[in-house]
Amino acid sequence: MKKHPKIERRLHPRVEKTLPLNIVANGYDLETTTKNVSCVGAYCHINKYIPPFTKIAVRLILPITRGLTRKTYDVECRGVVVRTEDQTDGGFNVAIFFNGIKDAQRQRISQYIHQFLP
Repeated sequence: MKKHPKIERRLHPRVEKTLPLNIVANGYDLETTTKNVSCVGAYCHINKYIPPFTKIAVRLILPITRGLTRKTYDVECRGVVVRTEDQTDGGFNVAIFFNGIKDAQRQRISQYIHQFLP
């Protein structure tokens, strides 16, 4: 049976890429990496419980390639935790919605994502 690639049907496509991610919430500064990212949010694993609806500060590091040139960009924005999932092997998977992001920053994330779309 031939397996077809998963088609992204979301308004804002996401890619399963590992990017450095920094989260500041409730006095904690957490370093992690993304499991997936879109221009409206990210999904990651952290070791500290952050309850849903918690407002956070987010910093992503995006490597963007144009032709033979590769440049790294920092994207800083505000977000809110929309889902926290307890993991049996430890830690928590967290879904973040970017609710305080400038258009230029959102465009930078979109530019990163579109490097990987067909």
